Amino acid sequence: MNAHEIDYTIYGEEMQYVEVELDPGEAVVAEAGTFMMMDSGIKMETIFGDGSEKNKGFLGSLLGAGKRILTGESLFMTAFYHAETMNKKRISFASPYPGKIIPIDLTAYRGKFICQKDAFLCAAKGVSVGIEFSKKLGRGLFGGEGFIMQKLEGDGMAFVHAGGTMARKELRAGEQLKVDTGCIIGFTQDVDYDVEFVGGIKNTIFGGEGLFFATLTGPGIVYVQSLPFSRLAGRVLASLPRGGKDKGEGSILGGLGDLLDGDNRF
Repeated sequence: MNAHEIDYTIYGEEMQYVEVELDPGEAVVAEAGTFMMMDSGIKMETIFGDGSEKNKGFLGSLLGAGKRILTGESLFMTAFYHAETMNKKRISFASPYPGKIIPIDLTAYRGKFICQKDAFLCAAKGVSVGIEFSKKLGRGLFGGEGFIMQKLEGDGMAFVHAGGTMARKELRAGEQLKVDTGCIIGFTQDVDYDVEFVGGIKNTIFGGEGLFFATLTGPGIVYVQSLPFSRLAGRVLASLPRGGKDKGEGSILGGLGDLLDGDNRF
């Protein structure tokens, strides 16, 4: 194996964290801000890119870091090394918002898994975290994720996180699944991904579900989340009182109350 072979345990229900067990010489790489706790004897190092063999050397590291900019991520990742010569060490990484952590064994998916650009949590050192360009214009213009999604490649364990409840769908050859673009966590490399217009004047103007949804065609495995972070953030922002005035969640007048008290700014 090129990637380090790690053991892990996932704890919790709604706000999960994953505990990774490192043998001497093993390491794990993670996104900035996901670290939770670790045993003494583990050393932390900030690295360009993902530190995989695929991005080896200065130019390779620079290229790997540049790819991460395209996905909206930081130039740097953090590597955690077991720096001692004996005993196992444990380190934990937490999900950034309520949901589930999904372990991805890349060897079971022929060495590649495609996911949302903000879904990656951590992985065994040696796993390559790159970008997946869409070859179809529709995905890039309307897919919500742009032309670019993340791809995880290698032969080790990787971990992605989902918002809310996770659904795992196994699609047969030719079988289709239509999903809100933001609700996709990831899928295996054989799944064909495209974006489709909802259609209809009433659906477009009054539907409230967006103008496009993703069409995923098997064979392959698709992971779907019930509460993408963008949807959660939108609901929170929509519930914030305007102008700093809170008339109560159960207000009968609602927006009319703003007009009656003179707050008519829109």
